Amino acid sequence: MELPKSKFAFLTLPRYSMIALSSAVEALRMANMVTEQAVYDWSIVSMDGKPVSASNGMQLAPTIALDQMGTVDILFVCGGMDVRAAVSPKILTSLRRIAERRVPLGALCTGGYALAKAGLLDKYRATIHWENLSALREEFPRILLSNQVFTIDRDRFTCSGGIAPLDLMLHLVKTKLGARIAQLISEQFIIDRIRNDRDRQYVPLRAQVGAGHETLIHAAQLMEQNIEKPLSLDEIASATGLSRRQIERLFKRHLNCVPKRYYLQLRLRRARELLLQTSMPIIDITTACGFQSPPHFSRCYRAQFGCPPSAERQTRQGKASPASAQTVTPVA
Repeated sequence: MELPKSKFAFLTLPRYSMIALSSAVEALRMANMVTEQAVYDWSIVSMDGKPVSASNGMQLAPTIALDQMGTVDILFVCGGMDVRAAVSPKILTSLRRIAERRVPLGALCTGGYALAKAGLLDKYRATIHWENLSALREEFPRILLSNQVFTIDRDRFTCSGGIAPLDLMLHLVKTKLGARIAQLISEQFIIDRIRNDRDRQYVPLRAQVGAGHETLIHAAQLMEQNIEKPLSLDEIASATGLSRRQIERLFKRHLNCVPKRYYLQLRLRRARELLLQTSMPIIDITTACGFQSPPHFSRCYRAQFGCPPSAERQTRQGKASPASAQTVTPVA
């Protein structure tokens, strides 16, 4: 059975992230290997067709000029270090012209800045590497930014840095070819779990509030260190030398939530890691993350992630439904 084909292009900006780009391309390469078909084609693109140096100093060949890439299903802008300096007026003009042709656009790592600067993410949900989230929110208030690992909104496909592009590509592969193919790819790459668009990139607290807020950081660290037996707000206040009201004001001002909510989210995030990355019984996860009972844990989990713990684990264990499974010979 011949599978439908897709072509992606990756526009490399100066000092782009090599790990982000290679993670994306390798997922496509492995899709071709496990299906034993040329399901995906891809091109590395630059404005003038000359190889661009990544942030690690390396270059990729072959590289073709943007105006020679032909018809593609998605054009991804690949960013990295000093993305503001890398985005020239010529690049912005080219991206706007491509958008006018209704070509779907994506971004890897900080490449989302180029789309934002071109006005191509206005009123879209999008994400970017956590180091750039705050600045982007200030500069482009019309974008609905989140700290998700990746975000898909209509014809925009954005993701954070590192290996997050691999998760995005596996999601696209799953949508196109089925969960079984995506699972085979993840097995080849020794990936324990494919993250989805409900997963959030970890944003260090210091990056959220700044290094000058040591008391708030200390309070959050106390919470992280006491997941199984949560501390009371009075205990946290006593350990930090502040009053309850001062703690509440700090969390509200800098994290836009009350301490109780922040603590709950920490415990739920830890619970989700255990649920998806271990075989611990749900009752043990309930206890390990400081919840009073399985029903209480289930209610909180559903409110945060949209499904109960049991359904989340069944989805992971099922991996692929019979309808989406295909007969494929794995390739080592």
